[in-house]
Amino acid sequence: MLRSPLNPLGISILSACVALACALAALLIGETRLDLSQLSNSLSPEFEIFFSLRLPRVALAGLVGMGLSVSGAVLQTSLRNPLADPFILGVSGGAALGASVAMSLGLSGVGFLSGSSLLALLGALLATVFILWVGFRLGPGPSILLAGVMFNAFAMALISLLRALTEPGRLGELLFWLAGVLRYETPQTLWGLAFAQFLSFGLLWAKASQLNALSLGDEDAQSLGLNVRRLHRQLYFLCSLSVALAVAFSGLIGFVGLLIPHLVRRLLGADMRKVLPGCAGLGAAFLILADMLSRLLFRSLHTELPVGAITALLGGPLFFILWLRRPP
Repeated sequence: MLRSPLNPLGISILSACVALACALAALLIGETRLDLSQLSNSLSPEFEIFFSLRLPRVALAGLVGMGLSVSGAVLQTSLRNPLADPFILGVSGGAALGASVAMSLGLSGVGFLSGSSLLALLGALLATVFILWVGFRLGPGPSILLAGVMFNAFAMALISLLRALTEPGRLGELLFWLAGVLRYETPQTLWGLAFAQFLSFGLLWAKASQLNALSLGDEDAQSLGLNVRRLHRQLYFLCSLSVALAVAFSGLIGFVGLLIPHLVRRLLGADMRKVLPGCAGLGAAFLILADMLSRLLFRSLHTELPVGAITALLGGPLFFILWLRRPP
């Protein structure tokens, strides 16, 4: 394991630079080559491609990647389970179920006020309330994980039922969304999503020292004066908000919240003051690059692969390699 000599602020700046460098590459590289001299001309095709197509997708990829990876790091530490992931804790299942209902009824669209986004957020909220209620009745920690897995299985069963009952004209959109897809959101939607994701990240980063104590175990953390039960609730609620927003606007994109925290810990150590900003930058960079690869493959495949398929194809082998090379 490598340990960075940089302090948390230095890690934040470095990870932000990595994410911005990947974003710049994704903006400039694509199926269509851009004449940069034409970007100032609002009537040129380059202006339309850059500002209306590539920029919204790159921004959305960065925000979703940041939210999923940071939430994964927090949940793995809070639950003390290296395999904990935002997509096995029920929130994604609730959001996916809500969006699937909207798409099956023809209520989908773009933006915060679209039917799919609103029902996805509602589904995630109901899932969060249910999992917290069940998990904390039995005790925090593993009980939350078990409650999330149970709810996710139930939600996926209902989604399979909806797929069977959905009209063929709407089924394609539903299946594509469930595979993980980044759409072209409006600037107002992206600003709102950015505000919510950075707010959630800021609140989680403010609890990094408490997370370090929590990684020692609930009893040790409580002996240090922490209200462990309340802290678990706060952490899970903030992660649920971040994941719900990510799923509402991108569908089910796996491996980001599982792979990136492990990679960052391997590079920076276990100090959550460094891990969280590292996850924010590398998570954003990873999903931006995966989306860029999805766009580049269109030239040879003549179809655009869902970005969720790209993250699975890249994340699965990478996580397997990291897991094999973990310290005994």
